[in-house]
Amino acid sequence: MTVANNDAGAPWWRFPMVWLVIGGPLVVVVASFVTLGLALRYPDPVLSVPAAAADLRSMDDAGKPARPDPSTLPALQARNHAATGGK
Repeated sequence: MTVANNDAGAPWWRFPMVWLVIGGPLVVVVASFVTLGLALRYPDPVLSVPAAAADLRSMDDAGKPARPDPSTLPALQARNHAATGGK
């Protein structure tokens, strides 16, 4: 029993499976360039620790500013260290 293959002489780009194999990685590469462009165009600002601590303060019930949460300060320092390259 022989199966007739009508697509034997067709070029590679005529097969839909080829576009499924190429299309997935191609979408990922394009998305990575879009992400890179967004990261370069809109970088995160570097926050100073006193300014960040001031932003963390809130008013308590008596109207006095509450103390900043000291557990968030090391994270801000590490983020700024990573963002500036250790400067």
